[in-house]
Amino acid sequence: MKAFLQELFVYTHDCHQQLIGAFHAHADGVSPRAIEIWNHILNAHHVWNHRIMGQKPIFQVWELHDLKEYAEIEKENNQLTMQILETHDLDQVITYQTTKGDTFKNTVQDILFHVINHSSYHRGQIAIEFRKSGIEPLVSDYILYKRR
Repeated sequence: MKAFLQELFVYTHDCHQQLIGAFHAHADGVSPRAIEIWNHILNAHHVWNHRIMGQKPIFQVWELHDLKEYAEIEKENNQLTMQILETHDLDQVITYQTTKGDTFKNTVQDILFHVINHSSYHRGQIAIEFRKSGIEPLVSDYILYKRR
């Protein structure tokens, strides 16, 4: 399962690199909602990584970042996730607090799969926002990625 999660994060990183390129290429035409959603993807990934590591996150889930920061934040998120995959047992239970202060427990595997699923879901929302703005959305289907 570890190898599969690593592969999914490589795929997600690739999608995010393409998306960052699209945000740069269409900086004047991207809707504010697409920007909010993208920042939420970055921040949520950051927050989950830090929960697994037992650290306090730096970013809030709906915090906005400057366009020029996207690539570095995404790179740091990806690198920390890959480190987690190398150093943590997937069955390790992580106790964490939500942004509302509620305490929960989940395995590293469940949390990392959630990060993948969460990112995919919100990339779909960004695709809709791109279409509304007249921007061709990225093709980010996993099966198409695997065919390359």
